[in-house]
Amino acid sequence: MQPNNSQVNRRIATISAHLNPPNYSQMEGGSGLGRANCRAKGGSAGFKVAILGAAGGIGQPLAMLMKMNPLVSVLHLYDVVNAPGVTADISHMDTGAVVRGFLGQQQLEEALTGMDLVIIPAGVPRKPGMTRDDLFNINAGIVKTLCEGIAKCCPKAIVNLISNPVNSTVPIAAEVFKKAGTFDPKRLLGVTMLDVVRANTFVAEVLGLDPREVDVPVVGGHAGVTILPLLSQVKPPCSFTQKEIDYLTDRIQNGGTEVVEAKAGAGSATLSMAYAAVKFADACLRGLRGDAGVVECAFVASHVTELPFFASKVRLGRFGVEEVYPLGPLNEYERIGLEKAKKELAGSIQKGVSFVKK
Repeated sequence: MQPNNSQVNRRIATISAHLNPPNYSQMEGGSGLGRANCRAKGGSAGFKVAILGAAGGIGQPLAMLMKMNPLVSVLHLYDVVNAPGVTADISHMDTGAVVRGFLGQQQLEEALTGMDLVIIPAGVPRKPGMTRDDLFNINAGIVKTLCEGIAKCCPKAIVNLISNPVNSTVPIAAEVFKKAGTFDPKRLLGVTMLDVVRANTFVAEVLGLDPREVDVPVVGGHAGVTILPLLSQVKPPCSFTQKEIDYLTDRIQNGGTEVVEAKAGAGSATLSMAYAAVKFADACLRGLRGDAGVVECAFVASHVTELPFFASKVRLGRFGVEEVYPLGPLNEYERIGLEKAKKELAGSIQKGVSFVKK
């Protein structure tokens, strides 16, 4: 049976609503296709997730992996360039999440409205010879603008911040939210999961184990000496020689540089970062769903040390961070490492705070 014209038009409207979402203001008058009707039949109830910087090196694989996550019902992809192309591409995947694209500053607010989780990989990547602090001047402004949008449009969303330098961008986000009167320390999390993923991988190589069976707590921050793997607390329990400890600590701290140098100007750690970001986002969504015992490391507002922000194990729940765990027993090597980490971290945090207050 040939479909009639009205059926054909409706299909075209459905497809175009995916690729070019109508403005809410246009829809309120009853014209256009209501967004609720843009749902694939049988699509499951789930969470609404936005990725800000979805067309970038981390953003694209991150968007693809989030489209595969059964906990996601709506996926908003925002960027200042190339968002329509990435959206069209990812929207063809036969998974439940409905994908919508948003291009440019004028569509930021629409991209953010009603979101449960916002993931921010936006910004420029590190190039050979650049430190994470070299990125600061560019990425700080980007994060500030995006967080102003979040404060206005989805102040209750959980925010996963990936944009480097995380040690400074998380304090920037916090200051923006404080200015807007929306700051909730439980809902702002700097993603340090790649340090944990690397630590699990490198430790598993040394021990001859499957990395999925290894759990290494990594505390402190997310750059160089601020990254402190607690090798004395590895699960399963094991012991290392001093040479192994030096090797592992150095490799975990400099994992990002290892990738930047290997790519020789063609980018930074984007694929492993996207994997780690999705692993962490999935933990946040399971927490939001009410799953018990969801514990991961993250860079959050903290009283674990005298610093206002610090990465340690946190328990995730319906409101974001439900509990921040103390560091536990440290050996002498780790105590020395902690003092080094705190010294550097203090400066990075202050840099972020000063950027917003200046």
